[in-house]
Amino acid sequence: MIRLAAENDAERIGEMWREMVRYHAQFDAATFRAAANGAALYSHSIRDRLHDPRARILVLELEGDIVGYVSGVIADITTEMFEPLRCGLIADIYVSPAYRRQGWGRQLVERLCLWFRDREIAYFEWHVSAGNEPAFAFWKAIGGETTMLRMRGQVLGRDS
Repeated sequence: MIRLAAENDAERIGEMWREMVRYHAQFDAATFRAAANGAALYSHSIRDRLHDPRARILVLELEGDIVGYVSGVIADITTEMFEPLRCGLIADIYVSPAYRRQGWGRQLVERLCLWFRDREIAYFEWHVSAGNEPAFAFWKAIGGETTMLRMRGQVLGRDS
């Protein structure tokens, strides 16, 4: 069952966030390095967003266990030099490995999109690690398209 997240779900969502960070580290270890208290901080931010009218957190609960979640916000993704561009932004989505490739991720996104639509949001965006081929396949399967690429280069003469 997909439902709204509640206060008592925040700790489990933080644990799944930690699992997600570990998974993404294989694609980009420089970006995905959780702080020692990262999961606790993430849980705290989830609790804050539960009361934010511009945010929505849904959980996937199966047989009494939370095995997935999606976090979305309504954001203006441009700076003041541009016309305002409001869109939905998927901050995070995670489904535990045992439940992947069963349609749960798609259902989480679809439910979040219903919320976006009710708020007159025309489209949504997200970030995906460049090396995460399963994620690219997932997003393409639900109609995603590449609109912008984020790139990184090492500063010359600096050892990292």
